[in-house]
Amino acid sequence: MTELPKTLEEAVTFDDRGLVLAVAQQHDSGEVLMVAWMNREALAETLAERQVCYWSRSRGKLWRKGETSGQTQKLIDLRVDCDGDSLLLLVDQKGVACHTGRRSCFYLAATEEGGLREVMPVMTDPGELYGD
Repeated sequence: MTELPKTLEEAVTFDDRGLVLAVAQQHDSGEVLMVAWMNREALAETLAERQVCYWSRSRGKLWRKGETSGQTQKLIDLRVDCDGDSLLLLVDQKGVACHTGRRSCFYLAATEEGGLREVMPVMTDPGELYGD
């Protein structure tokens, strides 16, 4: 039997960019909200503050979920997958998780014909969230 890692640092495998995949899931309903990336600093801040912080690849800086929209994620639990290359963040999502104003980023479903259909409505106008 393989020996389990003793620390989070031993367990998490960051890629060559220093990132690890993070899946945010609503802790009580199991709803998958979004997928993002974390670096060591984002992970450390998330654990210390219990408010989720990601690494924005497009902006090249830390992205504290909800810093502009107010739609924050409180960390309830953090789990590491068996390979250490993905994290599951069990969160308490305040408001919507998606920048489109939907509860989840996973609002499009594939149809049998190969198309897409919307399965989740816009709950909050993105213009109100981000002042557009």
